[in-house]
Amino acid sequence: MQISRELSLAKMGCGTWAWGNQLLWGYNENMDEQLQAVFNLCVSNGVTLFDTGDSYGTGRLNGRSELLLGRFAQAYQGLNQEKICIATKLAAYPWRWTRNSMIKACQSSAQRLGRNVDLVQMHWSTANYAPWQEKGLLEGLADLYEQGLVKGVGLSNYGPKRLKMVQQRFAERGVPISTLQVQYSLLSTYPVTQLGLKDVCDELGIKLIAYSPLALGILTGKYSETRNFPKGVRGLLFRQLLPGVRSLLACLQEIAQSRNKTMSQVAINWCICKGTIPIPGAKSLAQAQDNIGALGWQLDAGEIAELDKAASSTDKVMVQNIFQTQ
Repeated sequence: MQISRELSLAKMGCGTWAWGNQLLWGYNENMDEQLQAVFNLCVSNGVTLFDTGDSYGTGRLNGRSELLLGRFAQAYQGLNQEKICIATKLAAYPWRWTRNSMIKACQSSAQRLGRNVDLVQMHWSTANYAPWQEKGLLEGLADLYEQGLVKGVGLSNYGPKRLKMVQQRFAERGVPISTLQVQYSLLSTYPVTQLGLKDVCDELGIKLIAYSPLALGILTGKYSETRNFPKGVRGLLFRQLLPGVRSLLACLQEIAQSRNKTMSQVAINWCICKGTIPIPGAKSLAQAQDNIGALGWQLDAGEIAELDKAASSTDKVMVQNIFQTQ
């Protein structure tokens, strides 16, 4: 039976990197009931796209994010149930280099999810360090679409040059690329302003997904230079970045107050206004509710121009993903 090819991509999704990640996000299994409530709240409010990866989950919890998503999706019965779209990213592990290794990886993801993957994505390009590895992985990605195992395929952390090459190769096989995912926020405008990715995506009919739209939480306004740092690696990064982003945070705060919105909602809405699909993460109902508040309204041209100006004049920006290609 041929799988329906219709991909349901909401205006905003939910990132689930934290669901199973102890190292960066302090996950523990006691959170699962709360995460189910987050999932339910998102879906019932039209946030039906969930982004995950087969590498998500620390140590013995590897694949945990997919397992949880599968469990939550099966348990959910309510509004927008039929629109749930689970997008997973397959890691370019060194031991994966044949097309068959990608098919097996996607089948393993589907097993953890208890359902087919809707949108399968290449987690990163190996072009920067092992270009020979990529050919087989991409062929396998296209095979998954041809064999009807997924509704759509996407890429992650690809720049315009590599994207055009892959798009051409896939077009020869009649395989469309549905999405491209990059780190994009007010503190990471590089993929759009310098690489010009949005224009290329528009030209090729590809939706641009913005991951880390709140810059790991810096743009929420919850953290200050002197107190309230998150633990671990994020805390170290925040100490370096916060002093250089004062003017941007002040601009965000001003617009948020005049709009009666939160800084997070303004930062996410900015991504939507730029024509991207942001996928902010959520570990609690309060976070999910805050994210949902970014929908149903739009910043005006003046506010966007103010934010653009503040973003371009910051002293510090987010570190780019090491796998991001040209």
